[in-house]
Amino acid sequence: MKNGRGVILVIIKRGEIWLVNLDPTVGAEIRKTRPVVVLSSDALGKLPVKLVAPLTEWKDYLAQNIWHVKITPDAINGLTKPSSVDTLQLRGVDTQRFVRKIGNVSTEVMDNITSAVVTVIEHDPL
Repeated sequence: MKNGRGVILVIIKRGEIWLVNLDPTVGAEIRKTRPVVVLSSDALGKLPVKLVAPLTEWKDYLAQNIWHVKITPDAINGLTKPSSVDTLQLRGVDTQRFVRKIGNVSTEVMDNITSAVVTVIEHDPL
């Protein structure tokens, strides 16, 4: 799909894993070009910005952190090693930072990510 200026537009959807350039960063923000999971609703937003959660290499000690969600590599998610979704490092990023699609997370993993985000923001539904 192209916009009015002939620029190719890529549709980025919730639950997809993309390689995204997260630099520049400040302090302890997660950096580099790395995989992220798209969390934004597909129905929201006029701006070319997506809410994402970055992935990092899984380490066993991360299991104690409620904000890390483990993803095991498979053919659907396209990952090559066990990874952790870091829901404490959520970021809104412009779609110009998106390099390429890697895969998709399962419904179960997306539910686990959503639960971790709810815990991180201390949301208490009425």
